[in-house]
Amino acid sequence: MTWTSTMSSGYSSLEEDSEEYFFTARTSFFRKPSGKPTQCKDVEQERELRTHLSREEIRQKVELYNSSSKDHLKMTLNPSGVYTGFIKVQLELRRPVTVRGGQGGEEAFYLPQGAINTLHISSNNTVRQVIQALLTKFTVADNPAKYALYKRCRRDEQEYMCKLSEGEHPLFLRLLAGPNTDTLGFVLREQQTGEVMWEAFSIPELSNFLRMLEKEETERVCSVTRRYDNYRLKLQEAMRAAGGPG
Repeated sequence: MTWTSTMSSGYSSLEEDSEEYFFTARTSFFRKPSGKPTQCKDVEQERELRTHLSREEIRQKVELYNSSSKDHLKMTLNPSGVYTGFIKVQLELRRPVTVRGGQGGEEAFYLPQGAINTLHISSNNTVRQVIQALLTKFTVADNPAKYALYKRCRRDEQEYMCKLSEGEHPLFLRLLAGPNTDTLGFVLREQQTGEVMWEAFSIPELSNFLRMLEKEETERVCSVTRRYDNYRLKLQEAMRAAGGPG
């Protein structure tokens, strides 16, 4: 089953007025960072760089970013030193997601592969909050821990994918890289783990997986049956040609 609602494009533009499709950093959904120390090396490196940037350096980078931007997705620096802006996230989900229905029910859907969503966030928002915001936009009921945000970089005609830590700040990475999405892009994927965490899936998801397995099993059985039927016919033809019983 594929996604058939009005959000089938997977993209939220600035022209859309509904809060259902557009999240801002001012909504109560986003929480302030907890400030707890993290052992992640990437987070520590980012935090160190953020600390070394003065407010004047941030202002200069925001101005440079806006002057380089070719669309209306600009960044805004607030008097507090916090800046807001936009990031685009591409969906690369292989499995169906569980979506909340209008009457409280849930159903499994495939979100459009490669769809791009635009989020308005602040420099304080973390990767974990961005993932939750994306799921909320599509009314996805799945556990956010099942998903991960990756950064996609292109250098010397080579493409690199790197999983971001939950404590990293996507808008800060966007500011450093500039507005060119070929230089830096964000991708939402399922967590890459060696073992599937079935307990993290909902009942509709598991039911949908069973339906797909049953369909695949039926197709495989039919294929094997046809192959052996062909073998049987060829053997019978060979036996008749040899004058034996057939």
